[in-house]
Order: sequence, then C-alpha cells, then structure tokens
Amino acid sequence: MLTRKQYQLLTIIDQHLRSTGFSPSFEEMKDALGLKSKSGVHRLISALEERGFLRRRHHRARALEVLRLPEDSVAGMPGNDDASEAPEAAPGFPSPSVSPPSFSPNVIHGDFSARLQGVRAASAASAVQLPLYGRIAAGLPIEALRDHGALIEVPVALLGNGEHYALEVAGDSMIDAGILDGDTAIIRRGEGAENGQIVVALIDEAEVTLKRLRRRGNSIALEPANPRHETRIFPAERVRLQGRLVALLRRYA
Repeated sequence: MLTRKQYQLLTIIDQHLRSTGFSPSFEEMKDALGLKSKSGVHRLISALEERGFLRRRHHRARALEVLRLPEDSVAGMPGNDDASEAPEAAPGFPSPSVSPPSFSPNVIHGDFSARLQGVRAASAASAVQLPLYGRIAAGLPIEALRDHGALIEVPVALLGNGEHYALEVAGDSMIDAGILDGDTAIIRRGEGAENGQIVVALIDEAEVTLKRLRRRGNSIALEPANPRHETRIFPAERVRLQGRLVALLRRYA
C-alpha cells in the first residue's frame, strides 16, 4: 500500500520524466508536495525505491527512474502524516494526479510478498528481495555500508510485518547465540527492543554492532555471546537502535 504522499511523488516524478526527460530536483519535489524540508523527500524516495517503484542511478545528478506505477490510485490511511490533501503544484511543475478525497484506501493488486513493507517481490511468490546493507562486525563494531544495488532473496516465512533489511556478520563475538562469521542477519527495522533481544546498535552515530541488549537505568549494555569479548556499556543517549534480529541465513560450502 502506498501512502497518498508516496503516490503523489511517484506521479510527479513520472510526469516530469515524460515531459523533460530527466527527474525533478529535490527542491522542486519538496515545493510540489508542500513539504518543509528535503529530508521528507528523501524518505519518500527511499520508501518507493524499497517497494520497487523507483530506482536511483547513482553517481548521476537528478537520475531517478520509474520502474512501475500502481495499478490503482492509492489513498493514505487515516491518521497517516502522508495522507493530507495534495497541495497545488509549484509554478511550471506538472500537477500530481491523486485519488478523489472520497475514495477509500485501496491496495496494489499482487501477491503477498509485494505488499510486505520495505521489500521487493522476487520472482517466486514464496520469497522476497531485501536490501543488503553491508558487513557488520559482531566483534569490533564497524560502520555498516549501505549498497543500494545489493539485494538478497529471503523466504517470506522468515519475515513478519514491518520493514526489513539484511546485514552480513563479521567476527565471532555472537557464536554462543548461534551467529557465525559470514552469516546473513535479517533485521526488522525499528528503535524498539526488549532486554535480551539481539539488536543492531548505532553507537555515537558512527559505529554499528550486533549485540544482545540490556538496559540498566540510564545506561545501555551491549553484551556479546562469547566469553572472549567484553560487554560494552554506554549512556542511553549515545546508542540508537537500528532494528532487531529476526532470522539468520547461512551458506555451506
């Protein structure tokens, strides 16, 4: 399901590409949607890209490609910030086509995997393709590198509701939890997690690590699952959760 803003932006980009041959600038998209900042446009584009409607051509300016359009007009869900009425288009900019306000929310017709948030439908209905963000250290933390072009096929049965992504594990600090070097961790994106769950934690906006979460008052402990590694404790404001582990994939030679 697309929100109203996502549908409006997809229509704006498609109309601009048809009329000019190149995609609109972020400033133009921001003005056309009536948003206050470009960060909102970035979030909408990322959502459309993850759902398989858009593709970014990296290292090229103003290079967005519309892969497909929804079969039906899609209205925003009530209470969704994206569901407000569309503003008038910016001067000289194509007006976005939107559903009449009286329409009830519709869904994009397709198989179940196409409706999973944050994934692209794979060729088989029993699997989806998740973005593979890079290699995360389960020993010494390193920055997870996002590669927009890398995808990995994952069985639908391993996923629940919500947005997911994959990370390749490096290191041995989680071996007692059954997580080995070279495994692919399937992560459900979100900032919520309970004590004892294995999470992806961003430390000081620079380091990313896969550890077991323990909250202790105003502190957060990131515990390894290997006695050779030490628990690291940080003030809560220095740690931001990027999601929690929901599944593992492993290849055998």
